[in-house]
Amino acid sequence: MKKQDCIFCRIISGEIPSTTIYENSKFKVIMDIAPANKGHVLILPKEHYDNIYDIDTATAGELFELAAMTARALKSVLDCDGMNILQNNGTVAGQTVFHFHMHIIPRYEGDTVNIGWKELSYEDGEMEQLREAIRKEM
Repeated sequence: MKKQDCIFCRIISGEIPSTTIYENSKFKVIMDIAPANKGHVLILPKEHYDNIYDIDTATAGELFELAAMTARALKSVLDCDGMNILQNNGTVAGQTVFHFHMHIIPRYEGDTVNIGWKELSYEDGEMEQLREAIRKEM
């Protein structure tokens, strides 16, 4: 289902032009117009999902297959040193377009891309308690 106010739905429909590198019946892979590094691409499901909480398991699996295929192509063409595969959910996590999408960012030794966090630690028993709560939910 297309959302009229969603920029990615408008790109997928062709209403807004994009530099498409791959497309099939379920996904479109485009060059990011504001890349973190040269070769930065976005994988967009054609079906509108606001975030990962909405996407079905089968589509998620197909998306990761496409991500691997895309990453291999980028590695072959760009001879990059590494690759970040990112997917943000919610404003606090950096999501700015509320249409599920995945970033694939080629990385090079000495580049200026900064993706990091300050490591935390668990109190005694805290990790195990959290594990059990998550297991129950799954």
